[in-house]
Order: sequence, then C-alpha cells, then structure tokens
Amino acid sequence: MRHNYYEPAGWPQSPEEGRGRWEPGDAPGPYGEVPGEVSPAPRPEPGQSGPRQTPSAWRKPPRRPQPKRHMGIFALFLAGILLLTGAAVALERLDWTLPGWGYSEPGAEGEDWGGEPALTTVERALVGDGTVLAISDTAGEILSPQAVYEKVSPSVVGVRATLTSGTALGTGVIMSPDGYIITNAHVVEGSSRVDVVFSDDVRRKALLVGMDEDMDLAVLKVEARDLPVAEFGDSTALRVGDTAYAIGNPLGEELRGTMTDGIISAIDRTVTVDGKDMTLVQTTAALNSGNSGGALVNAGGQVVGITNMKMMSYWDTIEGLGFAIPTASAKPVVDQIIDKGYYPGRPALGVTVRNQTAYEGQPAGAYVENVERKSDAYAQGIRSGNVIVRANGVLVSTIDDLEKAKEGLQVGDTMTLEVWTGRGTRMVEVKLMDRHAFEY
Repeated sequence: MRHNYYEPAGWPQSPEEGRGRWEPGDAPGPYGEVPGEVSPAPRPEPGQSGPRQTPSAWRKPPRRPQPKRHMGIFALFLAGILLLTGAAVALERLDWTLPGWGYSEPGAEGEDWGGEPALTTVERALVGDGTVLAISDTAGEILSPQAVYEKVSPSVVGVRATLTSGTALGTGVIMSPDGYIITNAHVVEGSSRVDVVFSDDVRRKALLVGMDEDMDLAVLKVEARDLPVAEFGDSTALRVGDTAYAIGNPLGEELRGTMTDGIISAIDRTVTVDGKDMTLVQTTAALNSGNSGGALVNAGGQVVGITNMKMMSYWDTIEGLGFAIPTASAKPVVDQIIDKGYYPGRPALGVTVRNQTAYEGQPAGAYVENVERKSDAYAQGIRSGNVIVRANGVLVSTIDDLEKAKEGLQVGDTMTLEVWTGRGTRMVEVKLMDRHAFEY
C-alpha cells in the first residue's frame, strides 16, 4: 500500500547546482552488506531542470545553496541538514548512495534506472484500537544523568529496515506496553520488512501501523506484553537552557543505547526540508547517523521529542546543532496514525511534476508527469505532458512556486491553474483533495 502522495517538492536542480559550501558530513556506518559500486546519476534531459518528482522518491534530502561566506541568514544553516538514518552505505560514496539528490540510480532506495521509487511494502497492522500517546502534564523531579538513563534506556529500541539496496538502521521509542513504537518515517520508508531490537537484545518483527512523511513520524507495532514504556513529557514546557539528553543508536546496533547530553538551545525552530516547513526543538545534545527516531529527554527522564535531524559540513566545524520533533506536535499525528493508519487532512492536487525550463516551444513551469485518476485534476482534464505555468495568478517557474501557491489552503479549497496543453493554455479550477484519498 502506497503511503506517499503525489505532490511537488523542491529538489536540487542538477548535481552541480547547490553544491555550495554546505554538504552532508560523515555517512552512516555500514551494517550488514554494503551496497555495491554504483554509476554516477544521470543528468536531466534537455529542458528538464531537475529530477522527476515521484510519490516516494525522496527521503527529505538536504537543501544545498550556492557558497556564501556571511552567516547572517538562518536559511544558510539549513543547507547542511542531514537525516539521521543509519543506512547501510559505503562511506566514500556519500553523495550517491545515501538518499539526498533524488536521481535514479541502482541500489539507492530500491530504485532502478527507470527511476521508479521503492514502495513501502511492510506488512500492515490493524488500526483503531483506541491507543493514544499519553503525555504527562507534570515535569516530575529532576534526576541525575544516571537515573535518567536507567529510566529511559529500556524504552529505546533499534529499528532495522530492509530495503532493496541493503539495510537502514534507526531508533525507536516504546509508547505502549503492548508494542506500539514511535520512530521516524524516513527510517522505514521504502522498506519491505522492519525488525525491532530491544534493550535485552531480543529481536521481533514489526508491523507498520502507518506513517506521515511531512511530520517524519511512523508508528510500528510488535506482538508483545508488558514492555517498558517511556514516559512522555510536555514539550511546550521546555525553555531554552533546559538540560537535554539524547538516547539512541548512533551508527547502528553496535553502539545501541548511547546517551549524550546538552541543553535545549532553541524552541519552535522552523526548519525547511524538501520545500516543507517543520517546527522543531533544537538541542546541543550530540546526534549522529542512526539516532533517527530516538528520544530527546528532559531532566525528569521524560521524552519530550523524537530526534530526526542534525547539521553537518565538510568545510566548517559544526557542533551541537541537532533537532527533534516536539511531543506536542507528535501526539496528534501519532494518535491519528494509530486510529486510521495515516494522518488525514493534507491537501493535494494529485499530480506528479518536475521542474522544466523553456524547451522547444514548451514553456517553463511544472511539467506534469502523472495525474492520479481519482483526483479532481484528472477530472478537469489535466494530463501527462501538460505544463502548469500559473497557480492562483502567480507565475510558476519552479515546483516551489506551485507549493507556495498551495500554502494555507485546505482540503476542499480550489486552485486556479493556467495549464499549457501543447495547443495553447487554458484555465482550470481544481479542487484539492486529501492526499490519502489517492491510496485507497
């Protein structure tokens, strides 16, 4: 069952563009079989200024701006963001074996040279049993670091996702005694099987309850009883300067259960990843590849965030810039996933598009590669080969322009699109639909 939706999202325009000062740092350590050598990614065809946008061809790739020496704009910092999945890749092949550029190549995310993305085919769990994420309304007493670790570490697990190309390693947090586990969506996306390794080294197969790529959250379910459950705290009570601990599995299973410490260094930090904004908690607690889906913990031993990103660079020393999804944001998503198997209400046009420059009589804009048959876009006559040149009166030069025109709109709202069809342009009114309506 597909759990990605047909919507535009920004990509680097070519392998050369965006290769600026910021680059991802060390690749995750290999685990199991290391994928073989791969050929360089193919360049876009004439008139195609970026890679194809397909439903699941992304795992929140880093944005890479052109080199700049001033540090005054926070957006420059975002260029180095690297998701923390401990994927089984060769260290020296970072740019091409670790998902990030979105080009089609063998061995990356299960893609082949045809560019078809790997589907998430993990066996699904039943939904709707009434379980919700419980968040404590009190902070509790301040504990020593040793007491924090003793309290939380049994609830932190290793997550091992089997991909076509190898294995991705991450972390998860137990939220219920009967086996619900929270992790990041990018840890399990594109996988065919997921296993969970507990603190006592017991390994169990996990079912996928559901995931939401925009919030980068996924819920797993294992058959178990009386599991050690993490206490979740209220992230809205956090203040800059509060003590923070991160517990997870850096570089895979051999270093499972590592704890690092620091402080909460920013609240409600807006981070743009893949053209979408995420509001995260920033921390100085050290995070490394493999920490994805792990626990950000307060001084009372309460999980207040799910770690998912860090900042890295080849050229500059970057330390103590990690991020986590706050529990206040995670709770409604997790609750809906457990109830429905997905997080509803995200508006979508129902088209797969890519950037296009003006080319042999075709205009620049968002080139339509595929239209979901259940969408209103299809009902209104939009077809593959069309080019969206305006959206709600705004000129569409790139996919980002189309995304911005959709900002603030809800399911059921309409967008006015100017579409080039090959015989001229026409105006189309398209109703936005719940993206999950295309999956069933």
